[in-house]
Amino acid sequence: MGAVTGKGLSDLIREEFGLRMTFFTMFVLGVADLGNIAAEFAGLASGLGMFGVSKYVAVPLGAALVWLAVVRGSYKHVERVLLALSLIYFTYPVSAFLAHPDWKQALTDTLIPQLRLEPGYIAIIVGLIGTTITPWMQFYLQASVVEKGISKKNLNLCRVDVILGCIVTDVIAFFIVVACAATIFRSSHRQISDVAEAAKALAPFAGQFATLLFGVGLINASLMSAAILPLATTYNICEGLGFESGIDRRFREAPVFYGLYTVLILFGAGFVLIPRLPLLQVILISQIANGILLPFVLTFMLLLVNRPRLMGEYRNRPWANLVAGGTSVIMIVLTIALLWTSVSGSLR
Repeated sequence: MGAVTGKGLSDLIREEFGLRMTFFTMFVLGVADLGNIAAEFAGLASGLGMFGVSKYVAVPLGAALVWLAVVRGSYKHVERVLLALSLIYFTYPVSAFLAHPDWKQALTDTLIPQLRLEPGYIAIIVGLIGTTITPWMQFYLQASVVEKGISKKNLNLCRVDVILGCIVTDVIAFFIVVACAATIFRSSHRQISDVAEAAKALAPFAGQFATLLFGVGLINASLMSAAILPLATTYNICEGLGFESGIDRRFREAPVFYGLYTVLILFGAGFVLIPRLPLLQVILISQIANGILLPFVLTFMLLLVNRPRLMGEYRNRPWANLVAGGTSVIMIVLTIALLWTSVSGSLR
């Protein structure tokens, strides 16, 4: 949609569904994103906490770093920095191999999962999908396509870029699950309340080197998301409400864009600095919220991408509608199951 229309997702929602629906969507997603931004800084605090760095030092420094990188840099500069940092994600596969998992069982349970009607189990599934297909990423991806000036002639290359990115992130996620299953699940520290406890569980089975790699990967992932997520939310709101937006614009050219970005970072970082805040719970709840909101965003995208007036010959094919529509239905069913099992469990 970004390449064909030259417009961001929020722009299209405003033009096609009206300002009232746009404002409601921006408000709901904005509130959810506040929790997500806080969760990224919680991940940064937890990761550096593994190395003995206080969150009262780690979070302000991280917030200042991501703010300067975006506000003082151009789009190309920010993109190159993020691409370089993404290479650190490959520490997770190394951690998984060092953990010496049962690969046959890992592959079997990946292809044939064991489903349980338990609130905790369903919540983890919703959160796992919510952190893989995030609602905010749909807005950011389309906005970035527009800002880079990608058009119809670059569409095939853009599609390869997106599909390759999806495959890499899912493969990395697989290795994270394997690493944790082979260490934390096998240890006596299954009920963990922070990442430092997870590190303690990793060490006896995978060694200190794997623990170090896991921590570095978490810090890197949190820093990247702490930069991108406020940016995605800012694009989302500014596009939807008609304000100037874009990293290549100066502060004076897009004051609302940069002002909102600054406020989001200050809120996310400030929230995490609350004493005795359960950081791991903040991370988990924010991802569950992503999973619950996902069907709403996918519905908007499906309605837009199937409009001949907007997309012409590039409108969705039936198989793509089936995949996206099926994902929406699955998420709705999982959300209902989560609510039902939670309520029925509390009434017992």
